Amino acid sequence: MKINFIKSIFPIIAAGILTGCGSTSPTIVSTPVENIDEIPLKVSELTDAELENWSSYDLVSDTIPGMSVNKAYAEIIKNNKPSTVIVGVVDSGIDIEHEDLRNNIWHNPKEIAGNGKDDDKNGYIDDVHGWNFLGDAVKENMEYTRIVKRLKPKYEGKTESSISAGDREEFRTYQAAKAEYDKEYAETQQNLARYKELKTQFSAAHNAMTKALGKEDYTKDELTDYKPTTQQMQQYKAMLQQIQNQVDENIPEAIKQLQEGIEYFQNRLDTHFNLNLNGREKTGDNPYDITDKNYGNNEVMGPDPKKEDIKHGTHVAGIIAATRNNGKGINGVANNVKIMAVRAVPDGDEYDKDIALGIRYAVDNGAKVINTSFGKYFSPNPEWVIDAIKYAAEKDVLIVNAAGNESVDLDVKRVYPNDQNPNQTQEISDNFLTVGSLNYEYGSGLVSDFSNYGKKNVDVFAPGTKIWSTTPNNTYEFLQGTSMAAPAVTGIAAIIRGYYPKLSAAQVKKIIMDSGITTKATVLVGEGGSTKRFQELSTSGKMANLYNALILADQISKK
Repeated sequence: MKINFIKSIFPIIAAGILTGCGSTSPTIVSTPVENIDEIPLKVSELTDAELENWSSYDLVSDTIPGMSVNKAYAEIIKNNKPSTVIVGVVDSGIDIEHEDLRNNIWHNPKEIAGNGKDDDKNGYIDDVHGWNFLGDAVKENMEYTRIVKRLKPKYEGKTESSISAGDREEFRTYQAAKAEYDKEYAETQQNLARYKELKTQFSAAHNAMTKALGKEDYTKDELTDYKPTTQQMQQYKAMLQQIQNQVDENIPEAIKQLQEGIEYFQNRLDTHFNLNLNGREKTGDNPYDITDKNYGNNEVMGPDPKKEDIKHGTHVAGIIAATRNNGKGINGVANNVKIMAVRAVPDGDEYDKDIALGIRYAVDNGAKVINTSFGKYFSPNPEWVIDAIKYAAEKDVLIVNAAGNESVDLDVKRVYPNDQNPNQTQEISDNFLTVGSLNYEYGSGLVSDFSNYGKKNVDVFAPGTKIWSTTPNNTYEFLQGTSMAAPAVTGIAAIIRGYYPKLSAAQVKKIIMDSGITTKATVLVGEGGSTKRFQELSTSGKMANLYNALILADQISKK
């Protein structure tokens, strides 16, 4: 999936008791709201504090479409902690030393650290905190690039009529991959050239204005008051004023963002589309042989001492389980989680083999919830991942998956992984929950403009726009995407599984879907201005909500 740049509550009239193992049972008191469409829209901008915590707010009391996490802790959970749940995070790697995560990292109780032995006989040596299926690999191709590279010698220059019947499906896959490769490569070259040109123009204007005003951090008012003496400076002033209106006066920040964009697009050309790159050579395995399992290592933070390539996984882990109320950083959704790190997603598209084995690893080592914040649109061996999802279902493990960030209807275009496809709508299992992304704006802009959707192939929506969470080396940043929405729901699932361990993965999935908040509103979808009813964008038609999910889980547990 592409990286996305920062560019009535469920009507339950009940009171009950939480009955989880190993926890004190607080009393639930619900205050149902029948029609949230009558709630006034928030007209003021979010403060910095609200923006950093918006996913925890309550729509009724705050007019911010969060998951009522604060309300759930204040009125239901209070000081009562559910039993511990292991959550597998299959991602780019995790900074397990982070100040806000280190106390919530899984430790394999059967493994002796550093002795070079497979003490627990699970097939992985010294897997104290998880497993790194990528070894020292970081940079990778997109899957369609790998398909083009692998099949080009066989099919280049050929027509379908010249292909044997047995090879035609593979030939069509090659054609589709080649078309996607050509499109993405050309768009990336164009974007790189455009960003370079903009940076040159902005830098020239900013340098000239800095010299004219005698300061680099000039304000909007100072720029307005400046009287150009040449046509060139008049043009510079107009350009800079336009930038200031878009980035809140900070010209150097705008130039910095352009440089980051240049580096991003150049990296895509150098790695994602590089037909000469063999990113897999560092792992030493055959990625197209599922039986070749003797690879990887226990370095779940990856090979980079600067930890730059594990930002995504660290951010995801923080959303789920950053230590609550420790005076540092953020509060994760769940207060009962141990994060198991499974490094399987490189800078580029993941391999089906790594994902399949990563899911199985998490299941076999005790995870009850697995977060999968990644995806792609080409998959040479989807059956391996499907089998792993089924295996997780057999072992009663819930998988919470990101829907994707391309603004597409997944009922029309298939994404991998998923538990069904547009042509065969029967789900392969009942333990796979796909999450779309919400924006912090309650109204027509409720759905993130980048979020995928689908009445059959997306299950629920959760906060995913501009989410503040942990990043490597004890830092915190805003990131956004359905990759951030999925772990928010993973946190809900972990709390439910902690309080109600007798509820199955399938029941937890259904509770999260059924207990969400809905609206009859019509919302904008994608960046093109099209509109759809919010209820038609997912199977449940709802927004995940921790407060309501706990109430419904309590009810279901007593039946």
